[in-house]
Formats: sequence, C-alpha cells, structure tokens
Amino acid sequence: MALFGKKEEKETPISAIMPKDIYREGVLSLKDIIAPSALKITSNSIALGERIARTFFVISYPRFLSESWFSPIINLDEIFDISVQIHPIDSTAMLHKLQKKITEIQSQIGINEAKGMVRDPILDTAYRDIEKLRDELQQATEKIFDVGLYITIYGESEDALNKTEAEIKTVLESKLVYIKPAIFQQEEGFKSVLPTASDLLNVNTKLNSSPLSSIFPFISFDLTSDKGILYGINRHNSSLVLFDRFSLENYNSVVFAKAGAGKSYATKLEILRTLMFDTEVIVIDPEKEYEYMAEAVGGRYFNISLTSEHHINPFELPFVREDESPSDILRSNIINLVGLFRIMLGGLSPEEDAIMDNAIKETYALKDITADADFSGKEAPLLSDLELVLAGMEGGASLAQRLLKYTQGTWAGFLNKPTNVDINKKFIVFSVRDMEDELKPVAMHIVMNYIWNAVRKDLRKRLLVIDEAWWMMKSPDTASFLFSLAKRGRKYFLGLATITQDVGDFLSSPYGVPIITNSSIQFLMKQAPASIDLVQKTFNLTDEEKYLLLESNVGEGIFFAGLKHVAIKVIASYTEDQIITSDPSQVLAIKKAKAELKGGSAF
Repeated sequence: MALFGKKEEKETPISAIMPKDIYREGVLSLKDIIAPSALKITSNSIALGERIARTFFVISYPRFLSESWFSPIINLDEIFDISVQIHPIDSTAMLHKLQKKITEIQSQIGINEAKGMVRDPILDTAYRDIEKLRDELQQATEKIFDVGLYITIYGESEDALNKTEAEIKTVLESKLVYIKPAIFQQEEGFKSVLPTASDLLNVNTKLNSSPLSSIFPFISFDLTSDKGILYGINRHNSSLVLFDRFSLENYNSVVFAKAGAGKSYATKLEILRTLMFDTEVIVIDPEKEYEYMAEAVGGRYFNISLTSEHHINPFELPFVREDESPSDILRSNIINLVGLFRIMLGGLSPEEDAIMDNAIKETYALKDITADADFSGKEAPLLSDLELVLAGMEGGASLAQRLLKYTQGTWAGFLNKPTNVDINKKFIVFSVRDMEDELKPVAMHIVMNYIWNAVRKDLRKRLLVIDEAWWMMKSPDTASFLFSLAKRGRKYFLGLATITQDVGDFLSSPYGVPIITNSSIQFLMKQAPASIDLVQKTFNLTDEEKYLLLESNVGEGIFFAGLKHVAIKVIASYTEDQIITSDPSQVLAIKKAKAELKGGSAF
C-alpha cells in the first residue's frame, strides 16, 4: 500500500447525484416567488413585469416644516412606497462644524460692516439659527441626522406614472419641498426604497430632531371635530370619529350593509346620542326593532297596520306658513295625493290621472276647501268622500270601484279614518312591520307625508330615519317623494337618514344615486360579494377598500363625511348596548332579567 503518490480519480455515479440535484433545482426560493416576470431599467424608470416604477428623492426643504406636512402625500389614493433613511451624526463632530461655520458668518458680517455695506438679513438669520441649534445640541435637547427621503411610484403606463408624479410634486411644492427623479440611478433608488435598510442613493439632508419628527409617516385622516356625536373609532389610528351632521352642507346620510352587519345597531346608537343634543328623531321602522328603545327613552311608538288603533288621514292638509300661498299648498297636496293613488291603484292611465286630479279638487270643495278660501281649521275629507265623488263623475266609476277595498273592504280601517296621531315628543317611531307587504310602500308614503307636514309647520332640529329604505325605492312615486325630502329637508332643519341592505333595489331606481349624492354622510358596512362590485363603482372605492368591506366584522366599515373617509368601528357602552341591541339572545336575556327583577320586588 503506497503512502504517497497521485490519488486515483473516480467518476461519481449519476445515480448518486441525480435525486438531490433534481430536488434542489425544482424547489422555489423566496426570490423566485417575489421576483417580477421581467425587468427593464431605463434612465428615469424601471419596468417591473407589467408595471412601471419611478423613484424620487427630496433635494430641498423650507426653513420651517409644519406638523404633519407629509400626511397629504401618505393619504394620496395612489400606490407608492416611501423610505425614510435616517443616519445619526455625532453631536461633538457637528458642534465643531457649527463653530467653524459661525466663525465664518461672523467674519463676513464684520467685513460687510467695515465696508459700510447694508446689513444682510440672510447672514443674520443664519447666525441666529446656528447659535440656537448649537445651544440645543450642547444641552442635548436636539440631535442632528443625515436624512434621505425617497419615494417610488407605480403605474400601468408612462401616462399614469406622469400623472401621479405631477400630483405628488404639486402637493410637495406647495409646501416648498422639492423632489427630483433619480436619473440614471433608478436601480439604486428602487433598492433604497426596499425594506432592506440600504441607502444606495445617499442623497441626504441634515435635519435636527424637530423637523425630522414632522416626517413621521404613520398618519391617517381624522374625522374629529369640536362638536358632534361619537360615531366610532378610527381603525387606522384609534382616534375618535366625532361628527355633527348638522354642520355639513346638507344633513342627510345613507347606510348600506348586508343583513347582520350591524347597520340598525349603528343607527340606533347614533339616534341615542343625537337625542342628547336637543334633536328630535322620527323613525320609520319596518321590522319593529325600535319599540324597546322608544320605551326606554320615553318616546312614542305607533304601530301602523290594518287593525291598528292609530290612523293617518292622507287628506290632512299641511300648515300654511306666512311665506306660503294657500293655493300653492293645496295644489302641492293634490299632486302628492295623485301620486299616492297611483301607488294604491297599481298605476293610472293619463285619462285616469286627470279624472283623479279633478275628483280630489271636488272632494276638498265639498268641505269648503278651495284655492280661493282660507281653509285653516277646516275638517279634512276622507277617502270615502273621494269614492262618492268619483262614482258620480263621468269616467270615474271604475276608479271608485277600485277604491272600494280601501273604503269598505279589509283595508278600510287603515286609510278611511280621521288622523289620531300626535308626534309631539322627542323620539317617535312608526312601525309598519304588521302591515301587509303590498301596502308597506303606501303606508310609508302616507307616514312620511304626515311627518313632512309636521316638519314644515314647526321649525326644529330633526332627524328622520327610514330603515329598509329599499321598500320606498320600489315605486317611482315613493322614491321621488324620498328624493324631494333629501333635497328640501335642509331648509326646514331636517336630516334624512336612509338605511338599506338591498343595494341592488336601491340603486336600480333612478332616484338612488341622486339620494346618495345629496347625502353628506355615507356609511358602508360589510357587503355581500354579489353587491360589492356595484358598491365599489357607485362610491368609487379602491380595491383595498372593496376587500376591507368584504372582510369587515359586525359594526365595521368605511365612514364618509364630506371629502374625507376613514375605516371605522362602531362602539357602545354597556348601558347603550342594553338599550339598542337587536341580538335575539341579548333581547331574551334582558327580558328575563326584567322579569326576575319584577318577581324579586314582590317580596
């Protein structure tokens, strides 16, 4: 056996290396997963697959930076990355440099004085600033940093990229902050913005602690005003969403949510808090959800049904204000009644429409109510009076026959009686749950018209809440009436809150979008996948906001007020929750506790 000599080389068998090498070649690494499909670097951009990126750096700041000056950029509705590179500088070395600089400035000021030159304010300001900074560094109240602020924007095309660039430049230059693209350094710029803490651009500006803190990036819009009610908590920064609907250009709101998302809960919470600010609230309740709340706050609850003891005569005339003409009021009321009968009778032909209009005038005339007379305090006619007039008119017999079910049939108890409803309370609820589905739009129209007449009579701060408003959007006449309330309510200090879970029915009406655009507050809660695309298009939501609504929990959503919107979570105290909850298990527990309390008090 030889101890020294050339070692014999042997070929490794293929069977010994193939399985391991094949396995390694087939395994994807993290780089493989996150890498774009293609990459192209140009002088002023980088093409990453199907998207284009461009990186900028800040080259100049003003003398003073205000607090949150960077927040308009952070809150832009665009896709971009921001990197703030902060390099601490030793204070001792900086003090030496400042001492040298202040000596140069003093020398220059002295030379100017010796020559008899006019005082230079720029030198004086620089002298004061350096002296102040030097004192703060010596007292350790400030530190100096080299700061690089880089922004990478993205776009589907060069035009989209240029549009975003112009938008960012406009915002920053209005604050005297100037940026430049990293020409021929786009690769270094892109890598500097990646979350790897690498500053390859190395374009830095010296900033002390105070202005540096103003760049703090974790900022989002607040909706906190000096007055108003608490709507919830900002999910981005945990600030309070306080707002007063009566401080906006109109006082209307819309709430869209799927069943069980918490829309009624959020609405009842707003009502409860609104009542504390001397505001009267009236609710049209289609599901009998507000009965316990009305009892708890000392309000009034009216159950509107075919067998109800509460009645509203649709012929009741509104109060004539000093600035209004009785003839105009009567004419407007007749037009509303024609629209109501169009709903009740399943539509009217043009001839029937004209006959009905004339018959209503004749019916009012039977009670001495005409455009030429003062009808204040006059007794209003009933539906049966209209039936008699129609029966005696040419072409009115068929209309009279169709009215029989409302005057003599099963539905007579609802419409054909004098009004006996008094809404002189701070909280009023009209429930239409026990009304037949066919009659719900009719009932809601009559109730809303009665409320509108009461609102016009006495000018007070009021909020009208219409739950499940999609019922009213089914008919063009009821939808038109709802839209007129949204437009005219502000004049009479009335806010209109429409709530619905059926987004499709609401927006399919020609009045759906106009009602939304006439609402300064919009609250979107958890949405169903079937309706989310329609909601996204209507409210111009980003994809991120779309998925936020799909994934929201109960009581969460997006709250719009004016030009701002935030992600919100509705919160209530324990006492508020006990009053407003609609959860069946909680309602049963409350009822059980009340029963036990009553039983215990008997001993």
